[in-house]
Amino acid sequence: MVSRAQLFRCSRAHPRCAVSLYPRGLHKAFRRGVLKSGPMHPAIPQLLEIQRLDQTIVSLRAHLEALPKRMRDADAQLTGARAAVVTAKESLAQALGRRKKLELEAEQWKERAKKYRSQSSSVKTNEAYKALQQEIVSAEAEASKIEDQVLEQMMFVEEIERRVKRVEAEFQEAERVVTGEKKQIETQYRDEEKKSAAASAERDEIVKKVPEEVLDLYTRISKKHPGSVMAEARDNQCRACGLRVLPHMLQMLTSDTDTELFRCESCGRILYCLEPIPHAAANPAAGKSS
Repeated sequence: MVSRAQLFRCSRAHPRCAVSLYPRGLHKAFRRGVLKSGPMHPAIPQLLEIQRLDQTIVSLRAHLEALPKRMRDADAQLTGARAAVVTAKESLAQALGRRKKLELEAEQWKERAKKYRSQSSSVKTNEAYKALQQEIVSAEAEASKIEDQVLEQMMFVEEIERRVKRVEAEFQEAERVVTGEKKQIETQYRDEEKKSAAASAERDEIVKKVPEEVLDLYTRISKKHPGSVMAEARDNQCRACGLRVLPHMLQMLTSDTDTELFRCESCGRILYCLEPIPHAAANPAAGKSS
């Protein structure tokens, strides 16, 4: 026998009522499943519907809490693309500055060689002439070396210019995608807020029809098993934890005249049964003796 500690006696001040047993707001598929299952405690359909709504509300709230993060991730993606454009443009500006500096240095060495060449016509000794010629060769060599660096820098500048164009195109595409995604997130947020509010309102209406003692029990169990207060008794087991359910309790679970809610001895969830309990076959020996 199940001890009184595992049973919760509903208040006899709340007699079963056909209207309160199956409120119009019940999910259609749920109603079909429960109504076809046969008799049961009058509060079970309502508690199952409350549990379904609780699961829906929790899921919607989880989605709502995740949406701001998705919005931040979208902004971060756009910020990264924008930063890439800024970095590429800064690299281009530095490369252009480097090229301009090299061009100026090359021009200075050319001017120096030109100056030495103009001075060579006025020198009076071979030693001075040879020294100027050496300076001219050195200056022209420096100018030529720097011009090679200028060519390399020009190629580098062209590469960075292509990079700038690429990251600008990527930023424009990211901006388009992120703008669309943010609009979608905002729309989803509004829709799920409405769904959450509707589910909460529906839950409030069903709660009004549930006896206070039953609701208190449901609330206490939900603190330990959020969204999983109810457990189906099927195949002689509590489908939540697997504990065996005694046959006489299965029989009582399918009685709509019983005023007790039965809890699993292991997990403490409220048990319900949706499958008919087969009657025991007649004893052949008993039939013969009669």
